[in-house]
Amino acid sequence: MSDLGALLKKAREQRNLSLDDIQDLTKIRKRYLEAIEEGNYSVLPGSFYVRAFVKNYAESVGLDAEEVLRLYNKEIPSGVPEQPVIEPVQRPRRAQTQTSDRVSRWGFRVLIWSFLLLIIVLVYVFAIKQPNDNQVDSADQGKMTDQTTPPATNPDKGTVKDGEGNTATDGENGTNGTNGNAGTNGTNGTDQTPQEPDAPVEPPPATTTLTLDKTVRTTDFYNVSPGGKHNLEIKSTGHAWVGIYQGTSTHGKMLLSQTMENGVTATVEAEGQVFISIGRADFVDVTVDGVLIDDGNKSGGSRKLQLNPVEGDAGTADQTTTDSGNAAGTQ
Repeated sequence: MSDLGALLKKAREQRNLSLDDIQDLTKIRKRYLEAIEEGNYSVLPGSFYVRAFVKNYAESVGLDAEEVLRLYNKEIPSGVPEQPVIEPVQRPRRAQTQTSDRVSRWGFRVLIWSFLLLIIVLVYVFAIKQPNDNQVDSADQGKMTDQTTPPATNPDKGTVKDGEGNTATDGENGTNGTNGNAGTNGTNGTDQTPQEPDAPVEPPPATTTLTLDKTVRTTDFYNVSPGGKHNLEIKSTGHAWVGIYQGTSTHGKMLLSQTMENGVTATVEAEGQVFISIGRADFVDVTVDGVLIDDGNKSGGSRKLQLNPVEGDAGTADQTTTDSGNAAGTQ
């Protein structure tokens, strides 16, 4: 260890500083500090850095740097300042930077060309392929038009020739032909163009009829014809309670129990005898299959309606028709 190194180390230890602490203070590598204390100046980058490092070291431990350099001037190597040693680590960094720049340029070029290629493909799809699609649509429309065109009328359709050259047209009977074969051929002509059977004629729906049978106190009895299911519609023009029951009293099955306000409509499907109880008759209108029950708009109080279906109407009509037919057959 040199005298200068011993002086610096003693001053460092007096301040309870380690080489790591001096490294943090001076930003000089630890191995250079150790070389200064040992007097091994060859480890340092050059003689120019030896004086600078010694000066920083001395100042960090509280010594007069100029005085230290003056006293130990002979020990510290002097000479022309040497060029700093360029560490080889920087060269790979430059090469790596250049390589990354080249890659970035090529990547940018590839991205630009890809974008241009995408634009060309889109132009091809919309500008070139679209007319072909229109032609296909026109061809399909032409096919649909051809398929929907009605066939031309054949004037010879339904005409049949017999063995002698005579013809028989649709709808003609055997007498229009020359012989029996002609009549047969006429019949065959009719068979070749069968007519669609007529759709069965449905009888018109029966009209619902309401007949007031009697009135007992506040209950009106109505006969409803024909029997079966009926649609009851209750319309309210004010605040009123309405109850509808299956049977002849409120003890039957409840079909409706509702307090109705102005403008409210309720619909009930019922079959058989129906009992209707109304809290305010003047606020409620009752229709059966669209036929209004005219109760005279009883003002104020409650009202009850008993609807009794008329049984056997259809059977009576059938029996009458049968008797008429038998009488006609006897004559």
